Amino acid sequence: RIRAHLCKIAQTAQPITHHAFAKRLELSPPNTIHKLTVALEQSIDENVAADQPLIAALVISKAKAGLPVRGFFEYTKEIGLFDRDVSEPDASVFHEVELKKGR
Repeated sequence: RIRAHLCKIAQTAQPITHHAFAKRLELSPPNTIHKLTVALEQSIDENVAADQPLIAALVISKAKAGLPVRGFFEYTKEIGLFDRDVSEPDASVFHEVELKKGR
């Protein structure tokens, strides 16, 4: 289900906030953010296994100027895709590269 929604978003190449994406998926409390995080991490794993761009990069934080939440970078670092400090400007560069791969 999440993959289908992410693929639709990828076709438009327009990022969506976590809140809006959770609503689109009809996720409801409790643990809405946790459910979304698990689904996005699963999407990242699927993209990596298929050697595809990370379409989860389209889900951004409203508060982080167009970037995904810190957890996106922590997870990609954990699985060996991102090898910088998650708080550095390199996170922005990594994100932009992933967005361009998907276009």
